[in-house]
Amino acid sequence: METARAIIRVFCLILLGWLFCQEGNAMNNKLIPLRDFFRNPEKALYQISPDGQNISWLASYENRLNIFVQPRAGGEAKRLTAVTDRDLADYFWKGDDHLIYLRDFGGDENFHFFSVSRDGRETRDLTPFPGVRADLIDDLYDDPDWIIVGLNKRNREIFDAFRLNVKTGELKLLAENPGTIAGWLTDHDGRLRAAMTSDGLENSILFRDSEAAPFQKVLTCSYKDTFAPLFFTFDNKQLYVVSNLGRDKRVIERWDPVAKKEAEMVYANPEVDVDTMSYSRKRKVLTSISWTTWKKERKFLDQTIAAIFNDVESKLPGYELDLEDVDRNEDTFIVRSYSDRTRGAYYLYELAGKKLTKLADISPWLKEDELAEMKPIKYKSRDGLTINGYLIVPEGQKAKDLPVVVNPHGGPWVRDRWGFNPEAQFLANRGYAVFKMNYRGSTGYGKKFYEASFKQWGKKMQDDVTDGVKWLIAQGIADPKKVAIFGGSYGGYATLAGITFTPDLYCCAVDYVGVSNLFTFMKTIPPYWKLELKSMYEMVGDPEKDKELLRSASPVFHADKIKVPLLIAQGAQDPRVNKAESDQMVAALKKRGVEVEYLVKDNEGHGFHNEENRFAFYEAMERFFAKHLAK
Repeated sequence: METARAIIRVFCLILLGWLFCQEGNAMNNKLIPLRDFFRNPEKALYQISPDGQNISWLASYENRLNIFVQPRAGGEAKRLTAVTDRDLADYFWKGDDHLIYLRDFGGDENFHFFSVSRDGRETRDLTPFPGVRADLIDDLYDDPDWIIVGLNKRNREIFDAFRLNVKTGELKLLAENPGTIAGWLTDHDGRLRAAMTSDGLENSILFRDSEAAPFQKVLTCSYKDTFAPLFFTFDNKQLYVVSNLGRDKRVIERWDPVAKKEAEMVYANPEVDVDTMSYSRKRKVLTSISWTTWKKERKFLDQTIAAIFNDVESKLPGYELDLEDVDRNEDTFIVRSYSDRTRGAYYLYELAGKKLTKLADISPWLKEDELAEMKPIKYKSRDGLTINGYLIVPEGQKAKDLPVVVNPHGGPWVRDRWGFNPEAQFLANRGYAVFKMNYRGSTGYGKKFYEASFKQWGKKMQDDVTDGVKWLIAQGIADPKKVAIFGGSYGGYATLAGITFTPDLYCCAVDYVGVSNLFTFMKTIPPYWKLELKSMYEMVGDPEKDKELLRSASPVFHADKIKVPLLIAQGAQDPRVNKAESDQMVAALKKRGVEVEYLVKDNEGHGFHNEENRFAFYEAMERFFAKHLAK
């Protein structure tokens, strides 16, 4: 009897010890429900009506993000839309009594503009054309009835410019695209005065003095260069542009289209590209310039906006801030705060009295002190480039001998930035470090860094990822036997390339809408990307001239090298990375008996936007990593 009791006592002590360890881990890294990371926000995308009297936002109705409106003075909130098949993609106020929202169908990215009255009684599809995509050119803020849109209605490859009446749906052709125009630009009076053209290898700027005059070519540059008009000067005679002509880093210039040259250097940063510049519509002054090192930085050009930022920062110390919207009088602002550990909150800031009122937390169920920091890191590539990135280590753990998820960004010609990332926070909460890197070609680091990516898919671009993993191992951060790779879009390609070309580096992988075959990828791009196809051939590879390069860089042709478990997720309606990209990789692996799990959603496109589909994907990922990556 005593022996039995002793055995039970020992068993209980072992069990209590195990529970104590688990509790200790939970204290350091409290397990947060998966769906809390990927739920729709409680409230998001707050905006204010031009007259300042009403506030709007997106919130869930039957698990889909819809528009709600409430008087600024208080009162009952009213839901204006009842879309139940897909979240609204975006929306904006049009005058004081109508709102315009965008939505697509099943992820096809053929966005339609819809109008809804402020009382919710009238809803109209303003662009009811099957298979046609609508893009906004100018919201014509001061005109209550009209906006300017681009439609590929006549030719799916190009967009003509139209005036669109938001109350009646009337369309008026403003300018027919001759076949090379990639973008349109209006002046501050809403007149179509400039256009950007492309033949794939050269880009040009067209300009005219009035809508009655013909467009004249005023500048031509290589596809390798950036010359992007932001907006007109306030007298509507010149342009503010982001440019790197004749230099490595992008700067802000004032450019004279008559003299065809720079009129003024507005701002240059010696370390990184400048991103953009803002202005006051009412006061007609430039307000701020922004750029990104490892975090967003600003230079203020206007004391009014500088004072607002300084005041809000004093009230919300430690958070990044954005002015999201402003009323017509520019005395009431929508402010958003955020950090690497929170999606943040929305506030109403009233200039009179400097009053800051909280409107809502975006995801109040996530607690900052339970989430992980996103810290900047840098390392050298094997050929000497400095690669910047971020490391997210599980809260309460040391950066030592950890299982790691390597997470290259999509694009590829974009960049990772500091801020809240639900995927990274979810993975860190499950005990995995997350490693994000801005490999060569990532934007923000200058022209040379960008051009270093040309024809390097699966080559030096992939080496930058590999060198980062080796750096993590050398630093003792990563357990070399527990390194996984996960990415979406180009990041999905980099995931497949990683387990194909460095098969011993990773223990498992998750590919999310990634490219597997560069030949089929080039053939199935959306029709409105065809203007850029020649430059894609120069930057990625020409299917005829560079057959060997593309074949050597396409993971599907080297699937025999893959030996680790793989999870693939794909939207059936994806217009960018066709479902065939995933189908052929799955077929190649199953033929060899390699473990591959395949998740397809028929009502999704390039990434899963419906809440239940996000849940399904990340739950599959959680199970997958628990099986193949967890210690």
